Order: sequence, then C-alpha cells, then structure tokens
Amino acid sequence: MDISKIKTLIDESKGFETLLGMEFLSTPEDDTCLARMAVDKRTAQPFGFLSGGASVALAETLAGVASCSLCPDSICVGMNISANHVSSARFGDTVTAKGRLLHRGKSTHVWQIDIVSSSGSLISSVSVTNHVRPK
Repeated sequence: MDISKIKTLIDESKGFETLLGMEFLSTPEDDTCLARMAVDKRTAQPFGFLSGGASVALAETLAGVASCSLCPDSICVGMNISANHVSSARFGDTVTAKGRLLHRGKSTHVWQIDIVSSSGSLISSVSVTNHVRPK
C-alpha cells in the first residue's frame, strides 16, 4: 500500500502521530500497512511498559492512514475499536504494527492490526472499523 500522499499530510500537520513518534511505511501489498513506534517517555506507562492506550492509538491511526490511502477522496474516521493486550513491550523497545484489510465496503473498512515487539512477540491484537464517507 502506497501511503506517500497521506504521509506527507501527516508530516506537515505535526499532530498526534508526530507527538507519539509514529512512523508509517508503505508496503508492496495493496491490503496491508505498517507503522513503527518507540516505547519511550511519550508512550510508556510509569512502570516502563508500553501503554495500552498508546497501542490502541497506534492501531487506530494506522487503520485511518490505510483507509485514507485507499480512498483519497474520502474522509475516514474510526467508529469501533476492540483491543486485546496479550504481552508487554519494555521501555527502549520499538513496536511494529501491521494492518490487514479484512473488509472493504462502500462506507466501512475493517482492519486487523497486530502489534509486535522487536523480538516478534505479539503485544496487542486490535480490530478497527472505519467509517468512509465523501469529503
């Protein structure tokens, strides 16, 4: 999935994604997307582990970037998220989120986002449903 157009918009806005240090990457497949994020003072909870809220933010944002990349003339917003945190990532690690498109309808996209540690351990599994509407 080519995310270059939406990535430029994100880089220029210097918003939420920038504050948390999210990095979005294009993939060769049209139905997958990738992002990385460091576990640091912006994303860790006081005990030194990746915050579940930061994980969910990464997953929802990645799904939004992906839906916007698939539908550049639309507005794509999250309407449902379900997350399971099954392990933890420690301060200093970098997590990678990989999203897979499960459903592409006229007005909804459903994404499965798996977040893994640098060692490949599953940290969180997140399902995101986006509403897609014309601008």
